[in-house]
Amino acid sequence: MRLLNPKILNPRLQSLNLRDLKLPDLWDLRQHKPTPAIGYKAGHEITIHGFIGKRRDVSANLSFCEINNAYDFGPQNGVQIVSSWKDDGSLQFNAHKDLLSIPNFSPVLVIGTLQEPPENATKPGEPRRWDLKLRSIHCLNPFPKDIIVSKDAVWPPSQRYLQIRFDPLLRDRLRLRSNIQAVISRQLLSKRFIEVETPLLFKSTPEGAREFLVPTRRQGYAYALPQSPQQYKQMLMASGITRYFQFAKCFRDEDHRADRQPEFTQLDIEMAFANSTDVMRLVSSLVERIFHHFHSRWSPTEINGIQHPVYVGVEQGPKTKKPKKGDATEDFWDRDEGDWAEEADFPEEDQEVSEKKFGIWEGKKRYPKLEFKDIKFMTYTKAMKHFGTDKPDLRINAPYFTNIRGANNIKPPKDFVEKISNFTNPFVECFKVRLGLSPRDAGKFIRKFMDSLPNLTTVKLNPECTPGVFVFDSGQPLNGLSALGHESAERFVKFTETEGSRFDGCKDGDIIIFHARPRTLLQGGSTDIGRLRNAIYHAAVQEGLIPKDNSFHVVWVHQFPLFTPNEDNGDPGQGGTAGFSSTHHPFTAPLTVKDFFCAKDKPFNVKADNYDLVINGVEVGGGSRRIHAARHQDWILRDVLKMTDEGMAQFSHLLEALRAGCPPHAGFAFGFDRLIAVMCDVPSVRDVIAFPKNNKGEDQMVGSPAKITPEQRKTYHIFQELEPESEVAESESKPVAEPEVESKLESEPAESESSKVSEPELESTSEPEPEVESKSETEPVEPESEPAETESKPESEQKSE
Repeated sequence: MRLLNPKILNPRLQSLNLRDLKLPDLWDLRQHKPTPAIGYKAGHEITIHGFIGKRRDVSANLSFCEINNAYDFGPQNGVQIVSSWKDDGSLQFNAHKDLLSIPNFSPVLVIGTLQEPPENATKPGEPRRWDLKLRSIHCLNPFPKDIIVSKDAVWPPSQRYLQIRFDPLLRDRLRLRSNIQAVISRQLLSKRFIEVETPLLFKSTPEGAREFLVPTRRQGYAYALPQSPQQYKQMLMASGITRYFQFAKCFRDEDHRADRQPEFTQLDIEMAFANSTDVMRLVSSLVERIFHHFHSRWSPTEINGIQHPVYVGVEQGPKTKKPKKGDATEDFWDRDEGDWAEEADFPEEDQEVSEKKFGIWEGKKRYPKLEFKDIKFMTYTKAMKHFGTDKPDLRINAPYFTNIRGANNIKPPKDFVEKISNFTNPFVECFKVRLGLSPRDAGKFIRKFMDSLPNLTTVKLNPECTPGVFVFDSGQPLNGLSALGHESAERFVKFTETEGSRFDGCKDGDIIIFHARPRTLLQGGSTDIGRLRNAIYHAAVQEGLIPKDNSFHVVWVHQFPLFTPNEDNGDPGQGGTAGFSSTHHPFTAPLTVKDFFCAKDKPFNVKADNYDLVINGVEVGGGSRRIHAARHQDWILRDVLKMTDEGMAQFSHLLEALRAGCPPHAGFAFGFDRLIAVMCDVPSVRDVIAFPKNNKGEDQMVGSPAKITPEQRKTYHIFQELEPESEVAESESKPVAEPEVESKLESEPAESESSKVSEPELESTSEPEPEVESKSETEPVEPESEPAETESKPESEQKSE
């Protein structure tokens, strides 16, 4: 037997004689396989592997103890150990003695006989409970006494493994993540997709974001971790693999926020002989399937205002005996006893039978259904114009909120415009909030919100503009709109009563927000008034003035600008000298032939054939149709973006693949962490990742990133000046002393909002407000005719799927 080296043990263990340590009997583990939960039947002897909870001693010869089944994340088929004895030296006496000697929370192997508790022992809607008459119990590794476990224990990041173990909600989120991944894989494989793994050791190419480099022992050479598998998957399209997917690890050295991690998981999809409509239709059907699983297998449990998913499922099988033949499909019952598939993809009728026969949904809520027809479509221009953001949250709507409308047609007086803006002849917009409050209470709410505005990190307003806030009050002069002047106040009230305004008139207590912006190119993924609108909505929900909408509103935002002006924000862009970069990545195709020919002379008028998927105001994925002809790709890189010869050489492998008869292709990528976070209603992707990094990019559990040792510096030539290759061997033999380099993650500049641009438009009272488009599966996504607007997306938010 190989003994452990005492030098690497915990100091508490160094004083122990390793030969005296009691190791678990591995023979018991091999001989006693756990009994599946669907095999639980009263009077049967079963074996359980799991963790014991806190023990309750009723008397000297009667104790109770919960046990968490190691193979069951959810609350189904809970088991309580019942240990009692009558005679000294009996089997029950020895088992009871063993139970008393085992520390709480230890991993154990338990053997006993199942007993159904009395009918009134389980309340309606609670998981089924069993009593297990203890026969024997074996401790596999005692839980240490120095780790204190309490009901409300808060575990530090360095003990993330304990947080996962003692937080059932976190374990449920990780199980949901696994289940959704399985649902997606099955769906794509059924549609003839092939899962292909692409390399993680790539090379540095100017796609837009900063990269992580991996040094090699060859001086002056390094790999780069991929920002995405974008280039590999396009080369797969040229390889004859026409339908590809993978759950890929991606790496970007970006500023850290709640919805970002330096390494993250991406569901990557690419289709050859396809256009953007084909991809959006496929992804929409995939979203429908994901939320069907969510509706049929998971129940929301509200804790502190968050809807946590709790697993319900149908795979626990029959509680007593099989129903009569014909009650369910043959596939439902044609399974080995006690060996059902954990996530069998039952058809709808089987789920209904399971729910009816087993009562697993009794007293539980369901997540709302989401069908293909519920998914909306909206152009980037409409999103920015009426929602003030390229990630519209469709929960923010009537009767509580109106969309944003241009207000220049009410001709606000010059002195009012000068109060809310320092710009000359700005473009004025407005929206209305109706919370059903009295003018006094509405004023109290909005004053409290405006006072807190400087502290809101999500709302950074242009210092040259100040919101104009009014509370409609028929008991005040000019209904509380005195600052607008007599004529403008009357015009505004008349404007709100027109059908085209969609304001539904004004009532006492209505809050009206005015804001101005310069009549120049509009930069950023959102406007000031759009951020204000979102922030007021969330404040009203938090105050309980608006009921929280727990449904899921999905919208496609498409036809983004193809190019974005460069800004001095530290992002590398694509390294060209044109003064602008590709909004998503340089492989995105223009929307039309006309857009292609405008790319060089009027780059900011060019629309891209790309699309983002937004759920409840969160972008969960994006994609585009790609440039598949090498000569067109070369022209975009060289003549439009004005890349240098060195930059062009970095894409030579892709250009060669496109030149080899690559078919037309398009693709999409889910931000998988972000998708699960939206489904779980949690504010950060860290809550759906087993071992996440903190806001400094550190893994405090393992202590990464770690300082580089002198030996590693020497081996990998880090912080050494490059020398001619003839002198490399000689230089490698010399030790190099260099100062330590500290992490700069903490001091990195915050990511700036930049550069989706849109020409402002004046709106008339007769202009009907565009509806959010809803398209069925049989309807193609047609490009909409929009005014010629120059729009672009922030370089700091560039994406390469």
